[in-house]
Parts: sequence; C-alpha cells; structure tokens
Amino acid sequence: MDKNTKKSEALLYHSHPQPGKIQVIPTKKYATQRDLSLAYSPGVAEPCLEIAKDVNDVYKYTTKGNLVAVISNGTAVLGLGDIGPEASKPVMEGKGLLFKIFAGIDVFDIEVDTKNVEEFIQTVKNIAPTFGGINLEDIKAPESFEIERRLVEELNIPVMHDDQHGTAIISSAALLNALELAGKKAEDMKMVVSGAGSAALACADLYILLGVKLENILMFNSKGLLTKDNPSLSPLQQKYAKDMPQMNLAEALVGADIFLGLSSGDIMSPEMLLTMADNPIVFAMANPVPEIDYNVAVATRKDVIMATGRSDFPNQVNNVLGFPYIFRGALDVRATKINEAMKMAAVRALAALAKENVPEQVNIAYGVTKLTFGREYIIPSPFDPRLITVVAPAVAKAAMDSGVALNPITDWNEYEESLLERLGHDNKMVRLITNRAKRDPKRIVFAEADHLDVLKAAQIVHEEGIGFPILLGDKEVILELKSEIGFDADVVIIDPKVGEEERRNRFASSFWKTRQRRGISLLDAQKLMRERNYFAAMMVNSGEADALVSGHSRSYPSVVKPMLQLIEKAPGASLVATTNMMLTARGPMFLSDTAININPSADDLAKIAIMTANSARMFGIEPVIAMVSFSNFGSSTNEGAGKVREAVAYLHKNHPDLIVDGEIQADFALNQEMLEKKFPFSKLAGKKVNTLIFPNLESANITYKLLKELNNVESIGPIMLGMGKPVHIFQLGASVEEMVNMSAIAVIDAQEKQKK
Repeated sequence: MDKNTKKSEALLYHSHPQPGKIQVIPTKKYATQRDLSLAYSPGVAEPCLEIAKDVNDVYKYTTKGNLVAVISNGTAVLGLGDIGPEASKPVMEGKGLLFKIFAGIDVFDIEVDTKNVEEFIQTVKNIAPTFGGINLEDIKAPESFEIERRLVEELNIPVMHDDQHGTAIISSAALLNALELAGKKAEDMKMVVSGAGSAALACADLYILLGVKLENILMFNSKGLLTKDNPSLSPLQQKYAKDMPQMNLAEALVGADIFLGLSSGDIMSPEMLLTMADNPIVFAMANPVPEIDYNVAVATRKDVIMATGRSDFPNQVNNVLGFPYIFRGALDVRATKINEAMKMAAVRALAALAKENVPEQVNIAYGVTKLTFGREYIIPSPFDPRLITVVAPAVAKAAMDSGVALNPITDWNEYEESLLERLGHDNKMVRLITNRAKRDPKRIVFAEADHLDVLKAAQIVHEEGIGFPILLGDKEVILELKSEIGFDADVVIIDPKVGEEERRNRFASSFWKTRQRRGISLLDAQKLMRERNYFAAMMVNSGEADALVSGHSRSYPSVVKPMLQLIEKAPGASLVATTNMMLTARGPMFLSDTAININPSADDLAKIAIMTANSARMFGIEPVIAMVSFSNFGSSTNEGAGKVREAVAYLHKNHPDLIVDGEIQADFALNQEMLEKKFPFSKLAGKKVNTLIFPNLESANITYKLLKELNNVESIGPIMLGMGKPVHIFQLGASVEEMVNMSAIAVIDAQEKQKK
C-alpha cells in the first residue's frame, strides 16, 4: 500500500463511523422519568450531600475511582515532536483505548494549551478532583521531569509519566531475567546507554535500584559521551556525566555487559557487538528500526540476550505490559501516589511471570509448542491473560506495604475474581488470531475478488502478512479496483472463465472421477469449473492453494454446495457443521451450529459439541459447554428437548472429561448465580460457560445475529467444522473486517491441518 493509501485509511479509521476512538456510555438505567429523576434532579442531591459530609464518599457514588486523565500539551508526540495540544488528541484517545481494553479503566483525555511548566501544573491540580489518577503523556524533557515531580508531591492521587517509567519498568523486568540467564550480578555490570532522554534516564535510574552501579554506566546523547565539562546537560543528565575524556560508542562497548538503546536505528554494528563481554545483554529499543537488527545480532553472537521494541521479534519491551495494570492496582487501593516500591513490584511481578508456564492461548498466538523461559522469552507476552491478575495485585500490595493505600484490599481471592471479570471486557481474541496467522501465512483463494469489499479484505490480508491472496474473478475488473484502492502488490489473479483451459480440464477430470456415478458427466464437470467456487475448491484440493474464502455476494447454501461436493470430510468426521465465535463482554463464546444442520439429531448434536470443543481448544480456550433448550433438565417431554437430553447423556458416558451439561435454558447457562442456586448438581455449576450448542439451526442462527446486531458483538464465523480442507464461507454481505478475520481463521485452519 502506498503512502497516500495508508494515510487515507488511517484518516478514515479515526473519522468513521464517528470521529474519535472513545465515548461516554451511561452505566445506569435511564429509560423512565423515575430513572432520570434519580440520575439528576432531585435524586442526585443525596450523593452530593453525602460527599459534602465526607469527601471520600466521592469514590462510592461517582466514577472517580476508575477514571484516569491522560494529559498532554503535545510537545513530544510520538516521533512527531512538538505538534500542539489539538494534534496530540488522537494519541491521547488511543492511550485511553488501551487503558480500557487491557484493564477496564475509563479515561478522559485532556489536552492543555500551555508550554509553561507552572501553568501546566496548576491546570492539572485544578482538575484533579475529577480523577482517580493522572497519566502524563508526550511532554518534552526536561519539563516533563519537573511537572511529574511537582504533581506527585502536590496531589493525593497516582501520577505517572508513562513515557519515562513505562519502558523503565518493562525493561527492568527483562534485565532481571537476562542477568539470571547470563549468570551475572547487576553490581558487576558495565552498561552503555545510547540516548539521554526521559526514557533512558528513567531506565538507568531503575536499573540502579536493581543493583547496577552508577559509576559503571556510560551514557551517550547525539553529541557523544555525557561528560562533566558539558554545560548543556540538564541536572538529571549531570548525574550520569563522567569526569573522563570523550570517547565514541564503539570504544565504550568494548567489554560492556549491557547495551541499552533508546536513540536511533542501526547505530550499533556487528563488529561493536563482537567486542562486548560474554552473554551480552542488548536492549535495542529504537522504533521502528532498532539500534541493531535482531536477526543480525543473533546471527553475530549466539550468546546474545536481546530485546527490542518491536512485536515481530522475541522479547518486545511494550509499555502495555505495565501502565494499565500499574494504574489498575493503584486505583483499586486508592493509592495516593505511584512510588518506587510500586514500580519495583511491577518489575518483579513481570519478571516472575515470564518463568511460569505459559497459557495455551499465548503459545497458540506465537505458533509454538510451548514458550518457556529462556533467551527468547525473558518478558511476558502482551497477549498473556494473567497480566492483570499478577501485576495489579503486586502493585496494590506494594502500595499497602509502603503506606500509600487509603482503601486496603482484605480479600485477595475476591479481588482476583473482580480482575478476571474486567478481563472479560478486553477482547484480545482478534489480536491473538491475527498474530497466530502471521506466524505462518498461507495461500488463500478469494473467490469473489472482483467485489470491492472482498478485494479490500485481500489487500489487508496481504499487507498485514496474514496470508498470500490469490484473486479469482474478472481480471480487468480486479485490476481496475486494485488501482482504485492503491493495492499495488504483485499478487496472483485468475479468471476461471478466460484462459486456464489446461487447469480447468485437469480440475474437471479430477472432479468427474469422484462424481461420475452420481450423475455428473465430464461435460458437466468442465462447465462447473468455469464457476469460481468450484474452481477455487479444486485449487485447494490440488494443493495449488492452502485455503479458500467465499460467500460475500451469494447466499450461504449456494456457496456451501460446491464445497460439500468437491471437498471430503476430515478424517473421522461424519458430518459438517459450523460455529460462530462471538466476542462478547464476558469473553469469547462459541455458538453452534449456526449455518448447516437444520434439525440435527441427538447423535448429530453430540458430534457438533465435540467438534466445537476441538475448535475452541484450537484457540487455547478450554470449552465449558451448555446444550441449550427451552427446558431445564427434563422439565419438558417435548421431542426437541428430549434429543438434547439424549445427546448430553451420550457425552457424559463417552466423553466424561468434557465439561458439558443440559438440556438447559440459556439464562441459567449464562447466569452462574441462578444456576448454582437452582441446579447445584449440574456439571456447569461454578463454571463460566463459553460454548452453546443449540437444538436446531433456526435458534442458533437467530441468536448469533441478534447478538451481533443488538449488542454490537463482533462475530467471527461461521467457522466450518469437519471439512478435510481449510474452506470457510462468509455470510452474505460480510464486512471487510469480518472477511479479514475469517481469512485469518482460514490460515490457522490450514496451519492445523498441515500439522496433521
């Protein structure tokens, strides 16, 4: 994609369907006059009076305790520099989005129009009563140091400048584990730092707390080594200035144990790396180009322990591992500040988490059998669902132990449960799916590539590295549309109706041999191969493509028919079904069968449950299955309810390890309190259901579409189950985003089938 197309796509993302990335949503009922009289006048007077009597009740009656201000004056925005407060707003909104999706924290972004330190501080102090915490963002140094120092001293809520401390906290966790792997002690380390900005200074400060000695740190800025005879250094930089002759980076690196880079790309050569001590620790965190390329570094020295700021290399130092959970823990105990003890607690919690067994969904996301603590895994993945229940409690405990917590936690089990509930609102599944697909992209046939939205989806799949598109359709139309949307990549384009005679005849002959006793003649087969869905299916059958996606412009039955005719079932499968993964507020939910089996028998329902369970496990989710009906555990003698009971009985007998029960009504299945109270004997009691098997196609299809439209629940599917090849069919009129997600599913399916 060219620069102009990327620009237009980014602008479209931020402007549609409505401007910006965050909004305010009511949390209370507001349907009736009574509701409104409680929300505002006269009812609102009661909490106001309570807060007037005891100001701490503001946490009881308002959002203050879960509300953070992300504040900037736009003087150091990303790599864009001083672009002003208004221009910084998209970044601040983005930071708010990260707070919400990773830790369930609400954010108001505040852009302050002043470069005067005193005015900025006073502005923040004046609005502080609104917030439970302050996240300072993109404020240039050295002003940022003074602003943070003053606000920490003068406010009684948590304040942190994430640009300074985020990288320091995450890289410190990495350093602890790197030192352990290298068999070295912090106090013995010689460290070279390239970069003397706020992040580099904060990192060095925290490394000293870990044991690195100040006298063993050589720090460089763009002009060279920081030395005491340099009058331009700030007071904070003076701390690291040395009373010694000037030297260059190459000279400083000789015999060094640690290199910390927060400067610019490609300034460290392989030759410099070779001069470092045994088991060198290299944190090259310039973005997007590290100080030394990861692949170059590991090829130069097998003993290097390396981290970067990039997601496509191991050991990404990503601030999202820290700030959401640090603020979460601080808010939950009403900490008056974020102190060094809390930062260090986050460091040690992250370091310890990297040594624990990794959840299967993280392994799956990275396409490995098992991630284990070692040189390529010294800090947790941002995908790790345990971060919120490990880092936030550690920070909360440190706040309590250091005496800055006004609302100490007494029941840690209950607290962890509340954190897990917040996690349900964070939909990481799409990121997990996309990341996993990108680990081993496959060739995907887009059978309707002469439709604009399908081509847009193929473009994203190609540019994101999810797969390698093969475009089927009218070649002239595809080329014209490609030009229109700026899709200039050289990808395969095939028109099954024009040319391709040899391939059509070969496909037709192969198809005819399998269907000649089922009323298909060779001439029929040859005609069918001019139809793109038949042609696409044969491309996958013949190994000329790894997967196919289709269905955007045609009804589901018309597209699924050729797939069922041409492609065999998976080994051991006696029927084909579908499941939809619904990305709900309670986490991913699998709904089956949403597209194929109209009125499945009890035997079919059992098979659908087993296939859906296997599909859930493919995404690292242990299935908890409710076989739903309009009745509960024999309360009806209806035939429909009876077949569900029969399916459950079969599963209990033949698959006792599977967590499944029914027949059960959907509200009881999803409401744990109701279920435990009324049906404590159920296998689902005390468990969070994440899979629903419906008694017929009608109920399943209606349910998933209602969820999708009424609650804006994202749907991935229908995902085909029981097919021998990776074939997936969109719903008619699927959006570009839905088609991209399904393409990633098709790639993952191909990866799994390739293993078998």
